[in-house]
Amino acid sequence: MPSISPPSGTSAPERSLNQDRDPAADAAGSVPAMTRNRPFGWLLVITGAIGWLASGTLVLEKLAVLQDPNHTTVCDVNPWISCGDVMKTWQSSLFGFPNMFIGIVAFAVIITVGMALLSGATFARWFWVGLQTGVTLGFVFVVWLWSQALYDIRILCPFCMIVWAAMIPLFVWVTIRNITAGVIRVPARAARVLADSGWIITALLYVAVIATIFFAFIQVFAGTSGF
Repeated sequence: MPSISPPSGTSAPERSLNQDRDPAADAAGSVPAMTRNRPFGWLLVITGAIGWLASGTLVLEKLAVLQDPNHTTVCDVNPWISCGDVMKTWQSSLFGFPNMFIGIVAFAVIITVGMALLSGATFARWFWVGLQTGVTLGFVFVVWLWSQALYDIRILCPFCMIVWAAMIPLFVWVTIRNITAGVIRVPARAARVLADSGWIITALLYVAVIATIFFAFIQVFAGTSGF
């Protein structure tokens, strides 16, 4: 893919990011700092590591449960907070194998991409399209698991919730990065608003998750659950 030489004085992260930008993206204004390669790379590494560690812990606990059905997992707190009980549901193995194995692979890819960006690597537009597709599918899957935990299973898995927490900023900033770089085509004004609102959107999603947990388990918080 041909690249356009950036103006003198442009930092290396900006030069790397601009290689897959186009005039439509430039019309949106200067890119937010978080979408430049170094901070964005760190975001991928940190969220990927958090998600990978949580998924890895769930894998170890799942293996222990398979060896001993009576095994008490590290997050079996009460009838409302229990990784072990969630692992016994069909939703925990939607594709015929434990969901946490997907997390082990997917978050490892995220960490690898983040490390590559920190080392100065650049990627073609098709790569960013693929990453956006994967992260979006992962986010949709997490939203579905969240809804199942709250309204069907009605049991919370703490390590699953850590994965939810990691996916929110990951999805938001991968999307904003691709919008500001012109990978996802949106009107310039909308791109600028989204670019300036990344952390606000992230915070609102966290608030939404906390609120839905509160209202789904309000009988527990109110002390009327009988537990």
